[in-house]
Amino acid sequence: MKLIPVFSTACFASLFGCLGYLACLPDVSSLKRHNPKETQLMILRETQAEKAGKKSTIIQQWMPYEKISPHLRNAVIVAEDGRYWEHNGFDVDQFREAMRRNWEKKRLHYGASTITQQLAKNLYLSPSKNPLRKAKEAVITRQMEKHLTKRRILEIYLNVAEWGPGIYGAEAAAHHYFGKSANDLTPEEAATLAAYLPAPLRYPKPRNAKYVSRMAKRILIRMRARGYLSDPIGA
Repeated sequence: MKLIPVFSTACFASLFGCLGYLACLPDVSSLKRHNPKETQLMILRETQAEKAGKKSTIIQQWMPYEKISPHLRNAVIVAEDGRYWEHNGFDVDQFREAMRRNWEKKRLHYGASTITQQLAKNLYLSPSKNPLRKAKEAVITRQMEKHLTKRRILEIYLNVAEWGPGIYGAEAAAHHYFGKSANDLTPEEAATLAAYLPAPLRYPKPRNAKYVSRMAKRILIRMRARGYLSDPIGA
């Protein structure tokens, strides 16, 4: 009988701990006018490098939305979040499709995170799949969609996304891979950068070149289908 009060106390402690974790939310409204100087993902990479005894570098140059090639903006949307402009932070249909495909594959391979969810995770959280972390991500996602415009969310995402070891943001990625500004990317180059995003530390390696090339071609086809491209690919 004495175990019941102990068990109840433990349950309440866990509950309050969870509530406390979820209650500690960042002030996303400050992102309306202020660009984030560092993300939680950057901090994580720095910590990982330090533990491995390696030197950590961060290459990033902020670019306003209008100075990032529309080809890259569109390529990232069709590759990462096709319904970005329509949903409120969560794509229920895409989530159901991902769960169906995971069930068929018998493993958690396909994700359904929107650009807003990815930004919430990169800015403030860890990459862990912990349910509590995912719950906090959902709350932050809702706050972002409430306080920020879609254009601003996409601008921040394109400037903080990881595109390789120490490479963050479209401008740094464009210079690293193509030796040019993000404003000058061709549709093919933009599609290639978008193809790197799901695994930016793995796909840019030479052994994955054929896979990235195939993914870039698929992205270009989807861009054309969405009306983002009018000229023949490669013209």
